[in-house]
Amino acid sequence: MTANPLQDSLRIAASGLQAQSTRLRIVSENIANAQSTGPTAGAEPYARKTVSFESALDRATGANLIEVKAIGVDQTPFKLERDPGNPAADAEGVVKMPNVDVLVELADMREANRSYEANLQVAKQTADMLNQTVALMKDA
Repeated sequence: MTANPLQDSLRIAASGLQAQSTRLRIVSENIANAQSTGPTAGAEPYARKTVSFESALDRATGANLIEVKAIGVDQTPFKLERDPGNPAADAEGVVKMPNVDVLVELADMREANRSYEANLQVAKQTADMLNQTVALMKDA
């Protein structure tokens, strides 16, 4: 562990901010592509992406940081809709739709946003404490 736990707190909060930023980006992609069908008849539509995290040890500080482990693809089956006029419809008029549930994505977005805000608050409080420490040292 380093001699400055406040700087370690900043590193931990920063890793949380970066992880949740990635999560928000993936959720945004999923929402934006919730209606993206395949380009041709019977082609695969957009597949929902997922994010998984892991704890990572920062060897310099000994702190446990969070990192994006992987960006994967949801294996949930695609939704099937009857839409004979759609260019992506097969011979029977069925279109494969993305496996994206916008309500699930909105819930994920809210959770990621709250986690991001919590990490941001930790970073702000830590920076304030560091500034107060520096001010005290100047006055001494």
